[in-house]
Amino acid sequence: MDIKRGVLWFVLLFSIMTLWNKWGMYNGKPSMFSPAPVEISTPAAGNAGGAKSDVPAAAAATAAAAAAAAVASGETPVHSELITITTDVYKADFDTEGGQLKHLELLQQKDATDPTKNVVIFDDAPPKLVYLAQTGLIGEQYPNHRSGYIARPGPRSLDASNQVQLVLDSEKGGVKLTKTFTFKRGEYSIDVKHEVTNNTGAPIAPTLYLQLVRDGNKPETVSRFAPSTFNGPAVYTDADKFQKLTFEKIEKGTEEHATQADNGWVALIQHFFVSAFIPQQKTPREIYTRKVDTNLYAIGTKLPLGTIAPGATTAMDAALYSGPQETALLEKVAPGFELVKDYGFFTIVAKPIFWLMDQIHKVLGNWGWTIIVFTLLMKLVFFPLSAASYRSMGKMKILGPKMQALRERYKSDPQKMNQAMMELYKTEKANPIGGCLPVLVQMPVFIALYSVLQASVETRNAPWLGWIHDLSTPDPMYILPVLMAISMFIQTKLNPAPPDPVQAKVMMFMPLVFSAMFFMFPSGVVLYYVVNNVLSIAQQWVIMNKLSGPKPA
Repeated sequence: MDIKRGVLWFVLLFSIMTLWNKWGMYNGKPSMFSPAPVEISTPAAGNAGGAKSDVPAAAAATAAAAAAAAVASGETPVHSELITITTDVYKADFDTEGGQLKHLELLQQKDATDPTKNVVIFDDAPPKLVYLAQTGLIGEQYPNHRSGYIARPGPRSLDASNQVQLVLDSEKGGVKLTKTFTFKRGEYSIDVKHEVTNNTGAPIAPTLYLQLVRDGNKPETVSRFAPSTFNGPAVYTDADKFQKLTFEKIEKGTEEHATQADNGWVALIQHFFVSAFIPQQKTPREIYTRKVDTNLYAIGTKLPLGTIAPGATTAMDAALYSGPQETALLEKVAPGFELVKDYGFFTIVAKPIFWLMDQIHKVLGNWGWTIIVFTLLMKLVFFPLSAASYRSMGKMKILGPKMQALRERYKSDPQKMNQAMMELYKTEKANPIGGCLPVLVQMPVFIALYSVLQASVETRNAPWLGWIHDLSTPDPMYILPVLMAISMFIQTKLNPAPPDPVQAKVMMFMPLVFSAMFFMFPSGVVLYYVVNNVLSIAQQWVIMNKLSGPKPA
């Protein structure tokens, strides 16, 4: 019983700590489990997006003087114009100043706090959000993400071929860089092609860079009460596999990751969504992370283009994925890309759980009913363990009066009381910890399932029935948390009453603590626990009634 009591006390204390932390975050206080975000500074004028690149900034000059110098040197004048590309899944804004992707909306994903708005991935709106996709050539003598670009005319939305292209040209010192972005219907992956033409009289050997720049703040699309999920950069190579990085270590310059490869990708991950540059495979590259400005960080890859002879052109293909972390989509993007979906410590258990749930969903077509059916299947799989646990608890409940009598008889002699208790357990063939061990065996599965439900974007904006319109957000009418509290109270009454009056009161108080926590949890998670509790109550009631035997006439 001491082990069981310790487990219960640990669960209670952890629940209270989590509830207190969530309440503090709701009132604007920093989380006890993660550092507070640093305030982002407003970028200085002339610094596109507030980001410094591998290319040093040009000397300050008047706009007229800069334009005259650019024309004299054959450089494309810098002129800021937003070009909007619209598809069935994207609304993308490119700036001709730098050829940067400065704003990206996901048209099929609604904002968590305002359903009338779309989820915004890329944006250049400090201090709210700075998140940019930048490309260019390293070296002030070449076009980069601060140079001027000219957009070729053409359609700006999907045409009959189910795709739309944006072509941007920039020339500097006789070196021409052409960026071609190809959007396809129904795809969150953008084809990115860079062509470098050498119009000088000598060979050149430029290096292309692809980088994602972001502030270190928590995305606003994540609810304050959402379970903690990974938010930060990541690197994947065949040799070093998946590596999650942190803004904090990049800030200090202590981050370690793969730096040389001929494969892989770099990404920025947030709850439910991810952006990544994926260069073509079997291409040598250098991977880097660095601090760009105050609370502004970059992760990218440098791709040497080799020697380009005068009059020759060299091309480099890549892809830019920016969208939801849907497993079916991620697996098609690149090797290892499905790992951006963060299941935490129990990934090895969580991945097959999601696979099974996905198969159920393909049949039912509703994630709410999928959760219910999956919970029923789990109860069937673990029925022998649960039955053993409830039988043990039932025996302990029957032995309650005898145990209390032994405590009263030997209350002045703890040693004799323990001996008498052990003899009683032996005689009645009861195990005081038999009710805990089966539960502990099932814990990894339950925790992994919880991780699956809170990490899967598939449940985002997914309705169940009636008042539940989004399984990834809290129950708007608090019906499920109330049912959760009621089911926990019934379970507490079915369990053996603790001999200690104080402990008994604590156990009666626990349903209230848990229900308060579940008011803030995604309704899909709460639905799982409600169904699991209802099935457990039914199973426990049947087993305990069989143990108690028929009532005397």
